[in-house]
Amino acid sequence: MKNINRYKLLTGIFAASMLASCNYEDINTNPFEMTEEEGVMDGFAVGGLITNMEKIVLPTGTQAEDTGPVNDYQIAFHLSADCWSGFFGQNNTWNSGNCNVNYYLHDPWITTTYSYTYTKALDPWKKLKAASEKNNTPEIFALAQILKISAWHKALETFGPMPYSHAADETTNIPFDSEKDIYEAIFNDLSKAIEVLTEKAVSGIKVMPDYDVVYEGNSEKWVKYANSLLLRLAMRVRFADEALAKKYASQALKHSIGVMKEKGDEAQMSSGAGIVLRNPIYWLADQYDETRMGSSMFSYLVGYQDPRLSSYFQPANAASTVAQQAFDGKKYQAIPAGHIHSKKGLADNDSQCYYYFSKPNIKGDTPTFWLRTSEVLFLRAEAALVWGGEFGDASSLYQQGIEMSFQENGINSSTDSYINSGKSPIQHQVTGRYGFNYQAPTHATVKFEGTQEEKLEKIMIQKWIALYPNGQEAWTEWRRTGYPKLNPVLENRGSAQGVTKDKGIRRMIYPNSFKNTSETQAIYQDAIKKLSNGKDSPTTTLWWDCK
Repeated sequence: MKNINRYKLLTGIFAASMLASCNYEDINTNPFEMTEEEGVMDGFAVGGLITNMEKIVLPTGTQAEDTGPVNDYQIAFHLSADCWSGFFGQNNTWNSGNCNVNYYLHDPWITTTYSYTYTKALDPWKKLKAASEKNNTPEIFALAQILKISAWHKALETFGPMPYSHAADETTNIPFDSEKDIYEAIFNDLSKAIEVLTEKAVSGIKVMPDYDVVYEGNSEKWVKYANSLLLRLAMRVRFADEALAKKYASQALKHSIGVMKEKGDEAQMSSGAGIVLRNPIYWLADQYDETRMGSSMFSYLVGYQDPRLSSYFQPANAASTVAQQAFDGKKYQAIPAGHIHSKKGLADNDSQCYYYFSKPNIKGDTPTFWLRTSEVLFLRAEAALVWGGEFGDASSLYQQGIEMSFQENGINSSTDSYINSGKSPIQHQVTGRYGFNYQAPTHATVKFEGTQEEKLEKIMIQKWIALYPNGQEAWTEWRRTGYPKLNPVLENRGSAQGVTKDKGIRRMIYPNSFKNTSETQAIYQDAIKKLSNGKDSPTTTLWWDCK
């Protein structure tokens, strides 16, 4: 990270809505009311808002936007969920270890996460809603709803209660809804959006193709994505409200167009609508020289002799004396989670240095993925495991999920030998100055056998591997199911707030700015009453985190 204080006014007609903020009103409401001129929007203005919302779902930008979006992604997601998920380790630390990576929640970073999971989508969504109502274009609002939910479900699953049902109100202090009420509203909103876009898909009508970076206006693919998102969120609440989960999972799968089925159905940001976007993780690894393979990924990928290893990570630098040879004949090494070594203390001429460990095999033009078809197949496998019948055969869907992940990562080998290998994750041990020793996180093999709980673990392990590098979703699913079992952080700086190495961070606490005034304090107090234990704590479990 080059500079924590890096907020910039982004270019474009909606620049005002992209200002980072540290006060409650700015991060919870739209501080810029729509002018009369904005109320009657032309195609360019509406299309620009669509593009803007897409770039917010996971922060990404063009080369012309310099490092602003890179830093936004790093602070909002990478130094928290991406590391908490076990995907990445860091060749650095921040604030002498008093930071999110070490379970010490740093308020400026929390504020950025809230901003990118909630606030930044609010203003363009409100403008699109007003324009759609004025111009009688429900398909525009349907797309805006899908994009809003794509961003906001991350806030819901990171913080808990948030403003939803009154989000469009013209007020500076919006009340928060309970998690259960929000999920029910999301399911309803997604269902309506799918209905509107299905009509367009059947008629072959594209929606804003010149401004849609994800699918270039393909209504059918948007319907598949929306149904897949509905399935993801339905399974999210399975342990909290099984009937609700089953209802909407079934709805998504029974829909006439249905969910993602082919690799080309995946939702991702790379190029489209006349712009080329840059993957932020590439910059964090290659330019900042901070991001490296996480220890848990090493244990699972090397232990399973997983052919995705070289697709996900580069071999360690030849200068490293502690890199370990893997099954593919190349040497790899990973960084332990939550260490407290700064880059200054990790001299680049030290052959054991984390600097030389395996970087992500991510390039500037590697897409930033929102949701892939392999994830959908593993969601279906879990649904089939617990409900059977109309949801299909869990074993078959499990294998299809692995096959799709292989395909998504350019792996041509058969999955049969991989599934039947009998291999399991390995111990991750490094000796020397920066050494550590983790026992094998689990003895689970890939073969789909055992009790229902053992089969669930296998589904979630393979889903976790396939989700890489989407750490936000992986962290959320780890909290929901307890799988996969991960190597713990070395240094836990959240113990004063009750955080343990095995349970980790269950949710982010609200930004301090939520308590600035008597009015916001009242809303804050009402919000925390809606949490499971009434405490704004990183150990508080969210509604769906109840297995």
